Amino acid sequence: MRYSRDMTGYGEAPPDADWPGGARIAVQIVLNYEEGGENSIEHGDAASEAFLSEIVGAAPWPGQRHWNMETIYDYGARAGFWRLYRLLKDLPVTVYGVATALERSPEQVSAMLAAGWEMATHGLKWIDYKDVPAETEAAHLREAIRIHTEVTGARPLGFYQGRASMNTVRLGAEEGGFEYLADSYADDLPYWTEHQGRAQLIVPYTLDANDMRFATPQGFNSGDQFFAYLKDSFDALYREGAAGAAKMMSVGLHCRLAGRPGRAEAVRRFVEYAKGHEGVWFATRLDIARHWATRHPYAPRLRPSQMAREDFMARFGGIYEHSPFIAERAFDAEMGAAHDSASGLGARMAQIFRGASDDERLGVLRAHPDLAGKLAQARRLTAESTSEQASAGLDALTDAERAGFEALNEAYTEKHGFPFIIAVRDHDKRGIMAAMERRVRNETETERKEAERQVIRIAQLRLNEVFK
Repeated sequence: MRYSRDMTGYGEAPPDADWPGGARIAVQIVLNYEEGGENSIEHGDAASEAFLSEIVGAAPWPGQRHWNMETIYDYGARAGFWRLYRLLKDLPVTVYGVATALERSPEQVSAMLAAGWEMATHGLKWIDYKDVPAETEAAHLREAIRIHTEVTGARPLGFYQGRASMNTVRLGAEEGGFEYLADSYADDLPYWTEHQGRAQLIVPYTLDANDMRFATPQGFNSGDQFFAYLKDSFDALYREGAAGAAKMMSVGLHCRLAGRPGRAEAVRRFVEYAKGHEGVWFATRLDIARHWATRHPYAPRLRPSQMAREDFMARFGGIYEHSPFIAERAFDAEMGAAHDSASGLGARMAQIFRGASDDERLGVLRAHPDLAGKLAQARRLTAESTSEQASAGLDALTDAERAGFEALNEAYTEKHGFPFIIAVRDHDKRGIMAAMERRVRNETETERKEAERQVIRIAQLRLNEVFK
């Protein structure tokens, strides 16, 4: 089974964003322009709009127009847009423009272009695509690009559907002309995905630092709350940037929501607050995407979860000494992006080993060779064991040292029923000898547990070498 979600991402040590000028934070403001693209009988839809308005909890009206809903959206185009435009026109802004909304708002589009704002596409219509067939959604995307290009004079280079389906990101990648996709909330930094052998950059968006929460239960109910949340988000990310882990902060605005006077004031306060700090890079999403593609270009990497069985076994079948069943069971188990690293695959294989029967685990122990034993002298060790023993100098022993190892090996195996096992790359030959002398005196139950821990450690070290 292959698991599609990536729960690992950049992990504990994200890459250095290296924002221009050494900025501690990249602040990215999105203006969603949806007014005129929402569900409406007049737009050919089956029902009225019910999403993101002053009427919290509104339901669609099948077959009927909704005067209150339509005029709320009208406010966004007629008044809200211009209020936010005056406030933001001197800043880099990305517009998520619904194609049919842009088409119905030529004056607003002219103002956006005059301000030099980035014009990304927000799809053809502001509708929910969760139940829309993939081929229909793809056709809508093509039509959105056509209208957008005709209305603005250039094709969009960024895409955010918003009310996305499980097909949206795939369709955006397959379209092939987007420098970034934004239908993700998975990170504070851009990241790369791969689809059908092609790299696609994702610049994640936000639903929390977003005025949409004025239109949701338990959301913001005052401008002060919105400002406080934006400020706290900025402060946290700015502090991380000062510590050497710069991030991106997205702010989502809607003309009919943040364009209202009491909310626009919160936006103004936040912009002034952010401007009052050194090391703040205000950028469009396209700016960020191009910076990331330059500083952190896509780099193909080993992905075990995507390998064919034959290739997987060839690469990992020998990680546990002469015990390919561990790799076989790992391949057959749920695998995904979390297992596409040395630590991730090591954890999965260790889980398989721990879950094996007592006889199977004992068989793995007994598959390990004696240290500096007869197999080593006869050069009959696996390549991994040969390299490991050489790393600790066990291939260059004096006669006295070899005799000492042989005597301890014999005593250990006779007492415990399996060979002495230690991750030799963690030790030198003197440390290994001392460990043998100490551990040969242990009770077998204690030593069995220690030997199994060492088997897991050896496997992890081998995987670390494979993933270098």
